Amino acid sequence: MSEKEEILNKIKDAIVNLDIDNIGKLCQEAINAGIPAYEIVMNGMAKGMDVVGEKYERNEYFLAELIMAGEVMKEGMKILEPHLKGGEIKKVGKVVIGTVRGDLHDIGKNIVVTLLNAAGFEVIDLGVDVAPEKFVEAVKENKPDIVGMSALLTTTMIEMENVIKALKEAGLREKVKIIIGGAPITEEYARKIGADAAARDAVEGVNICKSWMANK
Repeated sequence: MSEKEEILNKIKDAIVNLDIDNIGKLCQEAINAGIPAYEIVMNGMAKGMDVVGEKYERNEYFLAELIMAGEVMKEGMKILEPHLKGGEIKKVGKVVIGTVRGDLHDIGKNIVVTLLNAAGFEVIDLGVDVAPEKFVEAVKENKPDIVGMSALLTTTMIEMENVIKALKEAGLREKVKIIIGGAPITEEYARKIGADAAARDAVEGVNICKSWMANK
């Protein structure tokens, strides 16, 4: 194994092992060794996040570990961002995402955002309590491939349908794929309101988005 592979493996392992104390030092070591920042992201940290996602799917990791892995990645990015040149990491797609109007829950959405970033997506995060008009505005402005909506309450699920109606009225529905997620969300509900997919959790949601972009 070359020195470069060894350093990238250590970075991948730091993400998998949730090693927030050493990730910064390892990223700096990689930069000092002349490894381009985008390679450190794609072949080190992103690969680590893939493993974390697989562990989550096998119930070896849980929500707390997913959140922590996201924090470790952010810590590494603090070192790498100044070295990343614009356009170096080719984005696989663009996603507009938000928690719908009336709902202030954002843990699930934030994990999805972190995982999407790690997978190479450009993410426009609208935050929480997002009105349908704001989704429409963001789609007009950013021309995303995908719109993601999150709701944790049965009382706010209805807002997802309102967003889809608003996108239809604006003539934008056919231009995007729509994925919804959150505790009360089911495949049946997604079909009923005209969404393209429902995700049981963040990892599945990101995998669906990746498969859409691969088939584009």
